[in-house]
Amino acid sequence: MSTLRALVRLFVIFVTTLSLFAFMVPARLCVGARSPRGLHLRRWFVGRWSRVVLWMMGAKLEVSGPVPPAPCVLVSNHLGYVDILVLGASVDTLFVSKAEVRNWPLIGKGAAAFGTIFLDREARRQLPTVNAEIHAALEKGDRVLFFPEGTSTGGSGILPFKSSLLEPAARSGYPVFCAAVHYSTSPGDPPASQSVCWWGDMDFTGHLVRLFRLSHFRARVVFHPEPHVGEGRKELAARTERAVGDMLQRLIES
Repeated sequence: MSTLRALVRLFVIFVTTLSLFAFMVPARLCVGARSPRGLHLRRWFVGRWSRVVLWMMGAKLEVSGPVPPAPCVLVSNHLGYVDILVLGASVDTLFVSKAEVRNWPLIGKGAAAFGTIFLDREARRQLPTVNAEIHAALEKGDRVLFFPEGTSTGGSGILPFKSSLLEPAARSGYPVFCAAVHYSTSPGDPPASQSVCWWGDMDFTGHLVRLFRLSHFRARVVFHPEPHVGEGRKELAARTERAVGDMLQRLIES
């Protein structure tokens, strides 16, 4: 039964994604991709697509705390690719993503079309360009979200935050808000650390099958109400790391 569930979910999500893209691409061309209407359409699409896909996956999304006002930088712990759907359904934001995502079938082209900022973490010479893109997005009034751990984890804690991408906020005084994400599964299903979180050396295809075989799972997002402003990037990294870690621990214990 769980295998059939996985196959049906995969097929329906694929068809739904293609259908939404078939509507979205010509619609953005008609109104202008960079126009206010085009940006509004982008935001509508990302949020709607994320919520629909999560529902099809059997996710129960719970969001608490005030959504940070734009423009701002938003940082979160990172548990894998499901975070993009969960956070995309919770807040209107641009993502900073690892460069490999650009080459993923369908997902990569969609991410590029809707403003994702791509970063090759192995090419440090690219950082000034990426930070310039982050600054430009903030100047246009966007929220920009990234994962300062630099990789994903199994959800039991957080890794040290890297400060490089906090430079635009530190230099220009934009507020930095924090979010924490946590997953849990039903009794009898594999734990979220193995079936929802994608981390370490997990095979993507095998993990996707395990995820889609779940009866359902719980996804919780908490936004911290207070921003961090006017600090150096290393101080911002240290303070936001503590804030996200504290929120995550409360989620784990609740």
